[in-house]
Amino acid sequence: MTHRVAVVGATGAVGQEILRTLEARGFPASEIVPFASERSAGRTLEGPGAGLVVQALSDEAIKGFDVALFSAGSATSEQWAPRFARAGAIVVDNSSQWRMDPEVPLVVGEVNPEAIDAHHGIVANPNCTTMQMVVALKPLHDAAGIERLILSSYQSVSGTGMKAINEMLGQAHALLHESDPAPAAVYPHQIAFNVIPQVESFKDGDDYTTEERKVVAETRKILGEPDLRISATCARVPVLVGHSESINLQTREDLSPERARELIAAAPGVQVLDDPANALYPLAIDVAGQDDVFVGRIRRDPSAERTLNLWVVGDNLRKGAALNAVQLAELLDERGLLGGAGATRAA
Repeated sequence: MTHRVAVVGATGAVGQEILRTLEARGFPASEIVPFASERSAGRTLEGPGAGLVVQALSDEAIKGFDVALFSAGSATSEQWAPRFARAGAIVVDNSSQWRMDPEVPLVVGEVNPEAIDAHHGIVANPNCTTMQMVVALKPLHDAAGIERLILSSYQSVSGTGMKAINEMLGQAHALLHESDPAPAAVYPHQIAFNVIPQVESFKDGDDYTTEERKVVAETRKILGEPDLRISATCARVPVLVGHSESINLQTREDLSPERARELIAAAPGVQVLDDPANALYPLAIDVAGQDDVFVGRIRRDPSAERTLNLWVVGDNLRKGAALNAVQLAELLDERGLLGGAGATRAA
């Protein structure tokens, strides 16, 4: 069976990657329709989805879809995801809008695929930082149980979008040509040749950013561990694509680095790259364009019992967003949930 697919936010960085991934993986689509803002409506796409004409969102235009892949921000998802669901589609949403809604499953294909069966018309895609981390941690959690988790992330500018990429490149170009860069507009400070210890925003009275709070809450929900002890610090770094993470985890049962490597290497969607003596470990520049998550620097933490350190790197536009969204559409298809076969629609 083939399906009619909507891609909402098709002109953005993740939307473009979704279109590329749908084609590369051969998703059984009878038609793919790109949606974007009124400003982009009528534009003919080049690159991924070449030849497709961008549509504006309207109640009439969204009728007749089996699945809608959203990457257009929380405001658009809040307004239009329920409308798509009422019109008969199952929505896979990349924004933070629905992730912590108790009625919306938060799903990573390699971690908790069974959760997708409980959808009510909307399925949430996790935050990119959370996504690659839980793919790497799932086999360790299954084998030994995770008791405590400390994450430090180093996140690329593509996680913010095309404006951030252009701002970083513009700043770098100016500095390399001994000129003063334009004032920072996307980030609170210059990002070129800098590290900013803030991803997203601080809410009043909270010392943690909204990104850090997302990672904590989403990890607990995906792993089914509401009381998991977890802390996160998220920084923005001048890298185009690829989020890197330093993870310190304490397990309930002792787990050697050797066994951890075996478990991770045998898990789906993740690869071990761990020979530090020969300078072999995951690098953002190498994982860009890769579907898998890569793990290296697996070693014991000598300061605490039953504790390991890991270095986890993934392409934030692919597995961190677009790939998982397409994998969830594939999962819906495989489980007979598309095309009205067992789907439960939002009220």
